[in-house]
Amino acid sequence: MRGAREPLQRTALYAGGFLGPFGGSVVVSMLPEIGADTGVSTGTAATTLTAYLGVFAAAMLFSGTLGARWGRVRTLRTAYLVYAAVSVAAALAPTFSLLTGTRMLQGAANAFTTPLLLAALAVITPKDRLGRALGLFGAMQAAGQTVAPLVGGLAAEVNWRWAFVVLAGAALVLALIGLPASVRDDPSDAAQARLRDALSPRILRIGLVALVGWGALGGLGFLLAFRVEDDFGLSPSERGAMLTLFGLAGILTSRPVGMLIDRIGARRTVLGGALSGAVLVVIVGTVPLLAVVGIAWFLAGVASQCVLVGVNAAVLGGPGGNRGGAVSVVQAFRFGGAAFSPLLLTPVYGTGPVLAFLLPAALLGVLVPLAMTRRPEGTPS
Repeated sequence: MRGAREPLQRTALYAGGFLGPFGGSVVVSMLPEIGADTGVSTGTAATTLTAYLGVFAAAMLFSGTLGARWGRVRTLRTAYLVYAAVSVAAALAPTFSLLTGTRMLQGAANAFTTPLLLAALAVITPKDRLGRALGLFGAMQAAGQTVAPLVGGLAAEVNWRWAFVVLAGAALVLALIGLPASVRDDPSDAAQARLRDALSPRILRIGLVALVGWGALGGLGFLLAFRVEDDFGLSPSERGAMLTLFGLAGILTSRPVGMLIDRIGARRTVLGGALSGAVLVVIVGTVPLLAVVGIAWFLAGVASQCVLVGVNAAVLGGPGGNRGGAVSVVQAFRFGGAAFSPLLLTPVYGTGPVLAFLLPAALLGVLVPLAMTRRPEGTPS
């Protein structure tokens, strides 16, 4: 019976990668309805996204280490159950303040799923196939982020609260399925899970790559939305379709990117993604042809997968203990980049729209190669 459940549990492991980004982004397309129902402006309703991502990123600085100490299986099931409970609370929240609080708790619970799922993948996957496994996980994350606005919009046509009911049901099912039997908590791993191992110079350097890679690629969607409205006059639905190209690229190419990592190594893949991404960001921000901008944005989604799947592979396939805690820290940096990008670049866009694209392109082209120049010991080149 246990063996028969193994394929289902492996599928659920990847499905957990879908749930996190989906839960974070599901509110994007229903902010006006949330605002109208809770008596706040649409702009204020948008802080529910910040509440989720901010707590999510902050908690991941230590969630992977704590999860390793408490046991991956138990921690993951508990996190799913908490996520389900607070999603029900979000669906029933009578005020905006309570809704915001439940979104923060959702982000905290999600922080105890994503890094543990990645660590579990590293346990059950042979090292020479780790890249493609992480690529598939990345594809599921991209799918969650891409599909979320559509599902949220459909829910809002009836009642936006149903979107949180769907989240609660999905989390409950994942909690019941659990992890594959091959993922077993080793008491020695728990004893060796030290936060200082997850904050080593090598991990912090890779974290910087994740921060720049996501903040200067995936975090630029808002800038592209500004540009295609100002320069090409696109409607909201047309802007949404344009932005979807980035996530679609991730869905289609994450697994091939993972296979590329298995072939040429994480470091080379990250460098290729960063350098090509820098060129593509310049094209997105400067070329006056809408079709070229759309193609470049799609290809930028491919470049982002090279960086993001690559940094996960560099951590999980590299030396050192507490790999779950280490990948948790790197993911915290990644989502921190997404959180800070609008704050830093929106004023720059107001001063000079082209400069707002050239700045992140320069960071990609300079900082990432500097941070990845030293090949981490024990990882493929």
